[in-house]
Amino acid sequence: MFKTDTQIAKEHTEQYLDVVYPVMEHFYTIQGEGAHAGRASYFIRTAGCDVNCWWCDVKDSWEEEGHPKLTVRELVKAAKESGAPFVVITGGEPLLHDLLPLTLGLKSAGLQIHIETSGSSPLSGSLDWITLSPKRFKKPTDEVYSNVDELKVVVLTNKDLKWAEENAAKCPEGTRLLLQPEWDTPKSIELIVDYVKENPEWGISLQTHKFLKVP
Repeated sequence: MFKTDTQIAKEHTEQYLDVVYPVMEHFYTIQGEGAHAGRASYFIRTAGCDVNCWWCDVKDSWEEEGHPKLTVRELVKAAKESGAPFVVITGGEPLLHDLLPLTLGLKSAGLQIHIETSGSSPLSGSLDWITLSPKRFKKPTDEVYSNVDELKVVVLTNKDLKWAEENAAKCPEGTRLLLQPEWDTPKSIELIVDYVKENPEWGISLQTHKFLKVP
């Protein structure tokens, strides 16, 4: 349901090109986190969020109002012209929006599509890689788990490690399992390192874009 080839996308795209999305920002950069860290990627950050993590470093994305409305046509053109082979749709919470028009447009341009989501809303769109980053105070929908490629859990305390295991148990075999220290909580690093040494099925995700000082 969520994976469509380029040809199918081209056949159905024209009707979607003028659909608009509230977009906080879109830019060409390096993916800094998770299994695809280090890859050249075009980021599309939608506006609007129903999770509102207190540690969020893009709080400006929470409200839809005040951000430009961009068409699928404009976003596809920008992503294609950047030369990036890979588009990351993030937020905010991107699944607050129906992503089918945007993802079909991007697929028609031959681009791979990666979403980063809390899973708080139903999946939509044609997606090649789904990163679930679940939050304890806004649990994912049940349907998201069977489609997850990568589980990435932000860790501050031991409660988050327990939460990570609860979510991992619902994901398919072979899902990449990653723990990520919260940037402003240094104690979480030691906690994660010790945990991964004892549970090597997990790996560690770092926010490498912050070390590199890129967007």
